[in-house]
Amino acid sequence: MPVEAKLFFEVFPELNMDKELSSLFEDTMIEKVVMKQAERQLIISLLSKHLISRPKIVQVEDIICGHLFRGRGYKVIIDDRYELSSQYNTRTLTEVYKDSILYDVEKISHVGYRLLKRAEWYYADDIITLAMEDSKLSKSHSIGIKKYLEETYKKRFGMDIKVGFDYTESDKEMLRRANEQKMKLEIEAILSNVHEDADLTLDGKSVDKKKLVGEGKKDVPAEKKAPAQDEKPKETFAARRKKYTSNDPDVFYGRDCEGELVKISTLVDGIGEVCIHGQLIKMEEKVLRNGKTLFICNITDFEDTIAFKIFASEDDAPVYKDELKEGSFYRLKGVPLYDTFSKELNIASVRGIKHIPDFRVPRVDTSLEKRVELHMHTVMSEMDSVVDIEKIVKRANDWGHPAIAITDHGVAQAFPIAAHAKGMKDGFKLIFGCEGYFVDDLKNLVINPKGQDLNTEYIVFDIETTGLSQKKNKIIEIGAVKVKDGEEIDRFSEFINPEEPIPYSIEQLTSITDEMVMHAPTVDVILPKFLEFCGDDIVVAHNAAFDTGFIKKNAKDLGMKFDNTIMDTMTLSHVLLPELGKFTLDRVCKALNVKNEHHHRAVDDANATAKIFVKLYEMLVERGVKTVEDVNELGSASDDTIKKGRTYHGIILAKNEIGRVNLYRLISEAHVRYFNRRPRMPMSMINKYREGLILGSACEAGELFRAVVDDAPDEEIARLVNFFDYLEIQPIGNNEFMTRKKENPCTIEDLQNYNKRIVELGRLFNKPVVATCDVHFLDPEDSIYRAIIMKSKGFEDAVNQPPLYFRTTEEMLAEFEYLGSEKAREVVITNTNLIADMVEYMDPVRPDKAPPIIENSDETLTNICYEKAHKIYGPDLPEVVVERLERELHSIISNGFAVMYIIAQKLVWDSNDHGYLVGSRGSVGSSFVATMAGITEVNPLSAHYICPECHFVDFDSELVKSYSGMSGCDMPDRDCPRCGHPLIKEGHDIPFETFLGFKGDKEPDIDLNFSGEYQSCAHAYTEVLFGKGKAFRAGTVTTVADKTAYGYVYNYFKDLAKDEARAEATAMGDLTQKEIEKYVDEKAIVTKRSCEMERLAIGCTGVKRSTGQHPGGMIVLPRHEEIYSFTPIQKPANDMTTDVVTSHFEYHSIDHNLLKLDILGHDDPTMIRRLEDLTGLDATTIRLDDPDVMALFHGTESLHITPEDINGIPLGSLGVPEFGTDFAMQMLIDANPQNFSDLVRIAGLAHGTDVWLGNAQELIKSGQCTISTAICCRDDIMVYLINQGLEQEASFKIMEGVRKGKGLTDEQEQMMRDHNVPDWYIWSCKQIKYMFPKAHAVAYVLSAIRVAWWKLYYPREYYAVYFSTRCDFFDIETLVAGKDAILSRRKEIEMLRENRQSSNKDEGLWDVFEIALEMIDRGFHFSPLNLEKSDANKFILDPDDPSGLLPPFSSVDSLGESVANTVIEARKHGSFLSKEDVIKRTKLNNSHIKQLTKMGVFDGMQEENQLSLF
Repeated sequence: MPVEAKLFFEVFPELNMDKELSSLFEDTMIEKVVMKQAERQLIISLLSKHLISRPKIVQVEDIICGHLFRGRGYKVIIDDRYELSSQYNTRTLTEVYKDSILYDVEKISHVGYRLLKRAEWYYADDIITLAMEDSKLSKSHSIGIKKYLEETYKKRFGMDIKVGFDYTESDKEMLRRANEQKMKLEIEAILSNVHEDADLTLDGKSVDKKKLVGEGKKDVPAEKKAPAQDEKPKETFAARRKKYTSNDPDVFYGRDCEGELVKISTLVDGIGEVCIHGQLIKMEEKVLRNGKTLFICNITDFEDTIAFKIFASEDDAPVYKDELKEGSFYRLKGVPLYDTFSKELNIASVRGIKHIPDFRVPRVDTSLEKRVELHMHTVMSEMDSVVDIEKIVKRANDWGHPAIAITDHGVAQAFPIAAHAKGMKDGFKLIFGCEGYFVDDLKNLVINPKGQDLNTEYIVFDIETTGLSQKKNKIIEIGAVKVKDGEEIDRFSEFINPEEPIPYSIEQLTSITDEMVMHAPTVDVILPKFLEFCGDDIVVAHNAAFDTGFIKKNAKDLGMKFDNTIMDTMTLSHVLLPELGKFTLDRVCKALNVKNEHHHRAVDDANATAKIFVKLYEMLVERGVKTVEDVNELGSASDDTIKKGRTYHGIILAKNEIGRVNLYRLISEAHVRYFNRRPRMPMSMINKYREGLILGSACEAGELFRAVVDDAPDEEIARLVNFFDYLEIQPIGNNEFMTRKKENPCTIEDLQNYNKRIVELGRLFNKPVVATCDVHFLDPEDSIYRAIIMKSKGFEDAVNQPPLYFRTTEEMLAEFEYLGSEKAREVVITNTNLIADMVEYMDPVRPDKAPPIIENSDETLTNICYEKAHKIYGPDLPEVVVERLERELHSIISNGFAVMYIIAQKLVWDSNDHGYLVGSRGSVGSSFVATMAGITEVNPLSAHYICPECHFVDFDSELVKSYSGMSGCDMPDRDCPRCGHPLIKEGHDIPFETFLGFKGDKEPDIDLNFSGEYQSCAHAYTEVLFGKGKAFRAGTVTTVADKTAYGYVYNYFKDLAKDEARAEATAMGDLTQKEIEKYVDEKAIVTKRSCEMERLAIGCTGVKRSTGQHPGGMIVLPRHEEIYSFTPIQKPANDMTTDVVTSHFEYHSIDHNLLKLDILGHDDPTMIRRLEDLTGLDATTIRLDDPDVMALFHGTESLHITPEDINGIPLGSLGVPEFGTDFAMQMLIDANPQNFSDLVRIAGLAHGTDVWLGNAQELIKSGQCTISTAICCRDDIMVYLINQGLEQEASFKIMEGVRKGKGLTDEQEQMMRDHNVPDWYIWSCKQIKYMFPKAHAVAYVLSAIRVAWWKLYYPREYYAVYFSTRCDFFDIETLVAGKDAILSRRKEIEMLRENRQSSNKDEGLWDVFEIALEMIDRGFHFSPLNLEKSDANKFILDPDDPSGLLPPFSSVDSLGESVANTVIEARKHGSFLSKEDVIKRTKLNNSHIKQLTKMGVFDGMQEENQLSLF
């Protein structure tokens, strides 16, 4: 009903809107509110004096709808109207409001939106002229566009405008010229009519008036190719003609798409023309030789998927590329045909495609009161759940749930991901927990002990029953043996008439038939006799809870007492025989050599159990056990008991920070101490760390549910109920599999009764009972993904997935209707919220930073730096050195980073002390402090000369300044003008700000390349520095990747096809098993289309498979902190044989809180160390400007060979780090480097993404830049922009955005144009996806030049080291055979490559052969393997041949390093006398011996040892 105009918040005072949104609406007026019941719409007429964008209006519509109607199918529409100031004319209003117009149009028509988006808008008074593409499509939409715009301006702004259209290029050009002239005349007038302090605003923010009147250039969409210098104006979109044959505005290809919709799964070849609809999930485009573009798209209706193909001309291709978007929905008409290329059904003849909205009907939670899900598994539940973490958090938010619990199986790895999920509303709570694998160690090995000595009488017994339920099933046999001093002294054996038929399965199991028991006494006769036989003796059974449970139940029914002390041989075996793994009666009998010929007969099982008990008794005596209480103490101390014990599921939720830390402690102990197939948590340990935790009884695999199902004694159930804080029940469908069990299946009614019993237990013990889904997939249709994952693990019943999806509140209430509506509401809504309310808001990782502490690190770092600086630059430090040191030290120390430098310094110095150089990675070489601290060799100061004798320095001469931006080693040699000593050339001109930013507060990342041989020592030294338990390897999580997922999907359908074929073959009845399998192999064909399997594979990706460790990452903890404040810990891949302990969370989840060191293993430091050892030279003394070394990067002349000699390889850089690959050599050829600086730039280009290919390469070829001016490293951008006059901070931000692939914002691009940055430079920035820092490139080139120097001047040593460190594959027989054999083998690999059949080894050998050919043409060769002289793992210089290299034993196929080492070890104890001697003294097997014999290694050696008489 209409109301008087009121302020917005007078009408809607309780809306929950953020501050920004509230400020936009606080002074708006609501003129009237109208409810249209028939249309289920609420229309709100709103008046505002300032512009509000349409997205903001729609946002408020949704908020009001949620507030008033809570998802009940109503729609809120705000009819917004504006009274604006006179500064808003047609032009200014349109330019400010155009995005809102487009926003509305897109909802009405995709095609209309595209046309308006691409149109050029021109203004003359109250006339808007739209210059649009000249097509039938444009003209057919013009009437609708005109009507919409004119009505919108009139209705919203009270403006009478007219809209016109121009379509031809000549008309448009005239418009442009007239518009430009008009704009010049209008600029001053418009600005003068607007007060300086008056703003044009949108959403409360000022809009730049100058931009609205045309100052500045319009953005031009970037093309992927580089702009040519004299590029002609590009043909506009309007000039590209497209023939449309449909009047439907949403049809963008072909004709109409009308017709009856057909499911994709029903399509067959020859069906004719069909209509389908679906979501585009994949699109590929291929440019064909004829210039046309082939679009191959996959479209799915979510039940099946099919591909379609369309061919587009060069003009049309951009149109279709713009219209066809992955994730959008389309209706398509075409003809399904078998495609001979893909070998499956495609829609090859497409007749029409149109845009449609998403046709799926989403599930919504419309309940006024919402439930909370307290049992939810994500993809981090290893190979079990397919729930995307961010999606389910968003779904819970969208449904209005107040919270959701994450309870993955034994792990917490989803926590940090969930905490950073987008779309979480204020007040939404993440509950952190896990479903642990509980081991009930609260049970004693001896039940009801009474102080007895171990040396006493025992009754060992067994029973047979009609089933597992103590309440429903009956005892049919009791057998018992009385044992004393290890001997049988009496026996009891009786059948019992159950007074009901014995189930067939029990007959099969026990061989006890109805005939055998029908004349036997009933239980009321036999049980008193058995109890009399037992007396007060200790009773013993295998799995005693089952046997004694039946005895107690029946004794209670008869009014008799059974409270004997009970021992269990199964739990005793856990403690005394932990190596068994399984503890069935048969398994224990076998382990102890006890025969049990009639298993599952009570008397025989009792007899076998007695023999087992006697042997276990002897073991107890040997361990000093004297009383039954001693037995309990023995069991409680055993970790092995926990590792072998039965596990039950249990939920643990963290209530607060104390609970979160305790949860992480429990998860850690479960992984590090108790892991055995799964992370186990003893219940005693849970009790120990129970503070701050909430414990729930979990699912059907929980101990309480099992006790209810098994009719456990009341006291046992009471014990379990008292252990938990709340009890859990689940939908019947979750446990319906129990009705399909072969043994003791239950009914649906039974399942309901189990839940009712738990609800009653909650009432009796005052424990809240909650209903949970046990979520393993998001929606019902997602069950297929979990079925595929489970099938990959070998689960035969994976196809029969229980409905473990995330349910709405209404769905859950419906599930528990059988409890009654009031109780259903209690367990679904009231109690789940009760538990959620107990939990505090918290972060999964403690939010503060906790760097390690090293005493006096600030002072130590300062002293180290100045000491080194004085050593290099003399007692009077140059001003540039002091200024750089002081500036850097201030940033480092004031931001608390000094300790990181000291840690790195200690690690590097320790490596240097062990003889290994360390290469710096990343941008740490940008820091002069890092150089002076000895962390990096890279000197980031500008190029300069230093005299090592008198400390003369030159930073400022004209010669030195001419090398600005370059490396000092490129300068000419000079002698000191003071003392005549040759000057040292230093500096690489790298700004410190690349590392820490201009504010010095960017988090430093010090990455170091240690020798692979020293890496483990560096890790160990880190623990020495910080103490045991304070340094951990950085953990990683391995998930299912695309190709693996596709394999799972394929195998899933292959297995289904096999099952179907096997059923067919078995039904034939007369086939042998061999014939059946042959039939299966022939008939089991996967018929699913590959595109559908790709779709299904997407749903399986991201599921956790395993864990691991980062190759070099270390997490360092302050000595006063505990790791559990930040992350649990575990063994990598749960490998309990390793001493390595990693963070449980992936390292990037906590590297903002804890210091992460990257201590990486690398080949370069190893290679340099070995070359130093072989040549006696110090790598740091090698010149970096040797012209003959530089010549290696231009040709092969320095090697004294020609490219023809080495199979056409044009350069001598083969085998040189960073410059030896085909890609790098092509870059060298294209870029033509002249000096060290150019190599640095090439190294930067080579390690970037989209920096060289499709970017700098094209710019250099077109002459727009050179290798010296192209963007090569990230630093180039910042330095160049500062030199162009941009502010430092702006330049830094542009560099950071570009190097991360974020491109340029409109504001940044305009800023660059305002400072005369050329178009090619801006274009280049926008192509880049990732950039290398210059300091890293310099470090790489330093190593490369040194290795290249050794290659040139010490070739034999170089090749020996290269083959020892850089190669993974060898064909040593071919290498020894020489050049012709290598060329022949390369031809074989070439043929395999052409047929796409080459293996990884073939590809590896190709590279080995390339450098081997180079070595041979330089006059060297491989000597034959020598039994007495070859090394185990290294190529060595042949002492008998100045041109030869001796290969190692490990270069022989299948002869690994450990076996090779046995040859060397044996050789130390004397020469080998014969083949027989070799076999005896080494681990070479027959295969190795045959191979070595073929290679001539044993030539001249006797087969066997012979006795020497003299």
